[in-house]
Amino acid sequence: MARTSSRVHKHFLLDAAKIKRAQNALGAKTETIEFALDLVIAEHRKNRIVRQATERFLRSGVVIKDVYGKLG
Repeated sequence: MARTSSRVHKHFLLDAAKIKRAQNALGAKTETIEFALDLVIAEHRKNRIVRQATERFLRSGVVIKDVYGKLG
């Protein structure tokens, strides 16, 4: 995940327990918040790409056969 070169000072009141859990989950000790933000941005980007692909698929007019009768 790309790191930006510009940094700004921001002050947030954050739950210390959540930060500790994020550090444990991400295996990051120092840049936990930045790493978590990178993950959120990447997830959003993936979701947007999947949504666009799904919309294109649905607009294509393809017909799906339920050969196993599971879509009911």
